[in-house]
Amino acid sequence: MVMPGKTEPTDILRRKIRIRNPLLRNLLSEFLGTLFLLFVGTSIVAQFILSGEKLNTWIQINVGWGFALVFCVYATAKTSGGHLNPAISLVMVTFGRLSFTHFLLYSVVQILGALCGSGLMYILYYDAIVSHKLAVADHIKLFCSYPPEYLSWTGAFVDQAVGTGFLALFVCVVIDKRNKIPDVVHPLFFGFILMMIGMAVGLNLGYPINPARDFGPRILAYIIVGKEAFGAMNGFYWIAPAVAPMFGAVFAAWFYHIGFGAHLPDLEEERLELPTKEESALPLKQFEQ
Repeated sequence: MVMPGKTEPTDILRRKIRIRNPLLRNLLSEFLGTLFLLFVGTSIVAQFILSGEKLNTWIQINVGWGFALVFCVYATAKTSGGHLNPAISLVMVTFGRLSFTHFLLYSVVQILGALCGSGLMYILYYDAIVSHKLAVADHIKLFCSYPPEYLSWTGAFVDQAVGTGFLALFVCVVIDKRNKIPDVVHPLFFGFILMMIGMAVGLNLGYPINPARDFGPRILAYIIVGKEAFGAMNGFYWIAPAVAPMFGAVFAAWFYHIGFGAHLPDLEEERLELPTKEESALPLKQFEQ
């Protein structure tokens, strides 16, 4: 318990090291948030692969990634907004909430954060990875997505566009003030959205749906595993999870506003209509007139 008149050590630390520059603060937030998201997320995948699919199941992967996103967004929401995904940052550019220059900086630190987060996973499970002598494809899957033999490049592109589209569309549902979803539960709902996507469109590629999540760890996989990390589909596969999410996110975000958001009543308009709605809901009121 802190005695009256004394300052807590955390307050002293905050005064000494707090970053005043909003951009630097946001970049640090996006870097660390993406780092921890990938540290937890790739560790979940590693536990699944290295245990021979015994310690985790597919549903646990979905739930684990979902909760990882929840807490990483909670940690970053009050600073950068908790994008943790270049595709979501690009949506914010099209909404006029983020400059294109800042989008580029966000993307760089998100990719670096993802690379470092998967690197921490590699350190954590290094002994297990070395002892298992994994096949090249499974080794790469510890870090990033790897396409099955049946999947075409077009199929991979569509898969990532659709998956990220779902993410962006429902993120727009949650953050639209006219839907009256309290800010405090937004990160929780984002986690639910990720779980839903994993259970719906995870078959083909494991739903990376985030260019930083796939590209950052893929760079590390290239360093550790070799050129095979970028070799699938004659060296063109990696473009699908790196580029398709951008198209899918922007299209779906604007689809939400065209199909739903633009037709919602404004909050002030809704308040003015409320007395009329309440009166019409009372049948006896009609007989009194």
